[in-house]
Amino acid sequence: MEITRQTDYAIRCILYLSGKQDQPTVVDEIAQEMSIPKSFLSKIVQKLSRAAILESFRGSKGGFKLARKPAEISLLDVIEAMQGTAAANKCAVDKAQCNLSCTCIVHPVWIELRKQTEDYLRGINFENLHPKAY
Repeated sequence: MEITRQTDYAIRCILYLSGKQDQPTVVDEIAQEMSIPKSFLSKIVQKLSRAAILESFRGSKGGFKLARKPAEISLLDVIEAMQGTAAANKCAVDKAQCNLSCTCIVHPVWIELRKQTEDYLRGINFENLHPKAY
């Protein structure tokens, strides 16, 4: 599994907003503080909003804030919102992607790796990750 630049930026965004739970924050501030290109971040926050990780607010006091508490948002939630299912090999997500899945002796390894990776990432939430420096 490879974490894309978009997913890395999404994680940075959630880290920043974890310190501002109750107040909407504008994209400009997040982009500046977390070194994320503003135009790229605008697309990212829309995806995170569709995934119910962020809430958006319009108007002069608008912006984005977490839709849930940081303890209720895992790294897996953000990765899946940005990239879809995390797996080392496509066959671990969908057996139909490979006509050898039923007979391949490595297939169970990919399945177990996916399970362990998901379990590990599900166990890491943004309350644990949040540095108090932001």
